[in-house]
Amino acid sequence: MDTSSGTTESKENSVVSLQTCPFASRSLEERRRIKELGPDRPDLHIQQQSNNRSRTYTRSFSRSFYDKRGWLAGCGVRNAFYCFPCLLFQSPGTEGVWTKTGVQDLKHLADKCRRHESNRSHLDNSMKLYFLGKPSLAEQLEEGYRIGFRRHNEDVIKNRHILSRIIDSVKCSGAFDLALRGHDECESLNNTGIFRGSVDFDASLDGVFKEHLENTVFKGTAKTVQNELLDCMLSVVKEHIIKEAQNSAFLSIQVDEILDSATQSQIALVLRYIDDKNSVQERFFEFLPLQSATPESVVWALKERLAAILPGDEKKKLICQAYDGASGRKGTTAGVQKKIQDEYPNAHYIHCYAHQLSVVMQQATSHISKVRIFFSDLGGFASFFSWSPKRTGVLDKVVAHRWPKSSFVKLNFASRTINTVFEYREELIQCFESIRDSGDFDPTTVREAGALAMLLEDQEFKFYLELFYHIMPCVDNLYAKLQKKNLDSVQINKSMERFQLEIQKNRNSLHSMVELIRVADSPPTKRRRRLTPKGCEDIAAEVYDAIMRHTKERFHFTAHLVSSSLLQADKFPFYKTTFPEDALNSTLRAYPMLNGNKLKAELSVIYSKEEFIACCGAVDLFQLFMENFLEEVFSETVTLLKILITMPMTTPEPERCFLKSKRIQTFLRNTTTQERLNALAMLSVENRLVTEMIDFNQKVIEKFAAQNERKAQFMFS
Repeated sequence: MDTSSGTTESKENSVVSLQTCPFASRSLEERRRIKELGPDRPDLHIQQQSNNRSRTYTRSFSRSFYDKRGWLAGCGVRNAFYCFPCLLFQSPGTEGVWTKTGVQDLKHLADKCRRHESNRSHLDNSMKLYFLGKPSLAEQLEEGYRIGFRRHNEDVIKNRHILSRIIDSVKCSGAFDLALRGHDECESLNNTGIFRGSVDFDASLDGVFKEHLENTVFKGTAKTVQNELLDCMLSVVKEHIIKEAQNSAFLSIQVDEILDSATQSQIALVLRYIDDKNSVQERFFEFLPLQSATPESVVWALKERLAAILPGDEKKKLICQAYDGASGRKGTTAGVQKKIQDEYPNAHYIHCYAHQLSVVMQQATSHISKVRIFFSDLGGFASFFSWSPKRTGVLDKVVAHRWPKSSFVKLNFASRTINTVFEYREELIQCFESIRDSGDFDPTTVREAGALAMLLEDQEFKFYLELFYHIMPCVDNLYAKLQKKNLDSVQINKSMERFQLEIQKNRNSLHSMVELIRVADSPPTKRRRRLTPKGCEDIAAEVYDAIMRHTKERFHFTAHLVSSSLLQADKFPFYKTTFPEDALNSTLRAYPMLNGNKLKAELSVIYSKEEFIACCGAVDLFQLFMENFLEEVFSETVTLLKILITMPMTTPEPERCFLKSKRIQTFLRNTTTQERLNALAMLSVENRLVTEMIDFNQKVIEKFAAQNERKAQFMFS
């Protein structure tokens, strides 16, 4: 075991301590502890020069010396190597140089180690160290001991098999968002809960498991055992995610704020990185409880977790932080993103572009009074059918099309409603007339049905309905692209340009659309003025202009996102003749780890090759380089691609993972500990990762068995 983290010679296993207080004079507990610590291995300050054939060589200490021999120890005071077993026991014949003065000769160190390993005294001392705290060879050779040893290991194999089946039941409950415990798990009840039901079903298929449950005191189904297993599962998955994140070149964080069943504020932390298989991963890490809903509390919680994920000089790997648009997060002077960037200088802030699109549509529809009234009236259709099976029955009979359910997605607030009303307008009028004429409904229903039927006949309402019937498909297509996990800033650039072209095309065809609407037949009322064709066209133009204006403002790429334009394939022919110097300089300022000269040379080559124009985004270009083993040739471009891919352009992952009401109700249905909540959420959200980990059960069992009270039942002798 490497104990190089210590810096003093006061440790129990240090050379100075063992020479001062001999190993034989210590208590059995101290000796076992020193054995468990292993040899002390500090960095030694040894540097030696030697001559060979008129050439001078300098040899210096390397930690690889320790890796080659497990018995080698070091002394930081004397800057010498020692033999750990011989230092402990010092039996007759032990070489004094390895226990008293130490070895400093780096040139002949390997030869001296080989000679020492052949020394009989060294072998004797090594065997004494191995059997310290274990039965002697004589005891192990006894028949009774061997029989007991074999029986114990057989019991351990059986216990581990049982524990693996219990782990499978817990994994199953977590994967399908099922609560582990029922109201009462007494065996006499017919319904003991999901977990006990799964365990009993497994036992019916496994005779060994069934016998264990019927005849053993430790069944493994108690609440305390469940909690211990959940802790071990959470630890195994988090260790795997941390290892993946630390092995990646760059890391981004996505944070979303949620409320639990007790209305306590928590934040959900998601990590985004490229794994060792060159795939983009967005991994749920954990729920973080907050002391208060203030930026300071969020910063403290995030810094504590990030310190465990990116220790020491790894801070530069954090290149992006994304939040769900909360005002307290995006402050440039005192917000969360500024305070995180003070400690992680490369962690640029990315606003969720899906959220930005939602804001664009809200701005375009809420600042024009007539449009705002239109969407308010539109909401009446969903309200009319939402809570009445009787009304829905008439809808099914007349229209033969169910009313679309409201989406939990903020942006998609009226798209499906607009499509349904526009495509089934005549059928809906017949539906409302049927409700009015049937005589089977209460006066309130009859009155509301009449009002909605009149609304569908109103020419102004029909105009706005057709207007947004042409707008919303463009918005829905863009939103669908923003929800993709493999999205990168290059693709966003292209998608935004295409969206603006589609909106501009619709705006240019306004005149023909207005001419098709007969607005003169609609008489004016006290609340609605007569809407002329000119008025229709002006309001529609105002809607389109608002969408275009807010799109340009909200989707304006800041300095660290301008780098995406360097790898936008459709601009390569232009870049071939006019290199984008400004974009390159902005990129180098945002990411100083890039080599500017080499990056420019690589990009020049890419721009000159027509083959690269077919790449539709940073992910495609990155995969092309990796599949053809060009990462060394285009090293700086690959680094830039990793940065662009690692940055989350949108934050749908927290919403996909945590804002679904069914999951929140499952996880937070009853009072539960934070660790249990995190473990259940991890098993559900990262179910695919848990399934793909072939040795998951084995790792959980090892952690479970490492607990002191479990060692006798689950650890092999």
